[in-house]
Amino acid sequence: MKKHTQRAQRVGDQIQKELAQLLRDEVKDPRVGRVTITEIEVSPDLSHAKVFFTHLAGRDHAAEAVEALQHTAGFLRTALSHRLNLYSVPQLHFTYDDSIESGMRLSQIIDDAVAADRKLPPE
Repeated sequence: MKKHTQRAQRVGDQIQKELAQLLRDEVKDPRVGRVTITEIEVSPDLSHAKVFFTHLAGRDHAAEAVEALQHTAGFLRTALSHRLNLYSVPQLHFTYDDSIESGMRLSQIIDDAVAADRKLPPE
């Protein structure tokens, strides 16, 4: 069985677009703050969607943001049902995505290593 169907990918892309707009314009919960949706994984049967996001405040506020997003998941799912032409809107499950922070940390380590190599005398 395929893990990700083309339809699930298209639905995920549309959910990502609509969810970003909803979070920006409709959600008033201050605990959510400034979040960016990085990826959506929709199950092949379109019943569940795993929403990966980053938070402007970083990993420090990730747990609070996940809790706030899970609290607003019902509202978001209802709003998505009005915007999407689907028989059933997937249940939303929010997960903090620290890949951007990890990438920045690795990039900094590489930059530091290159700078240290430049300081060494040539052989």
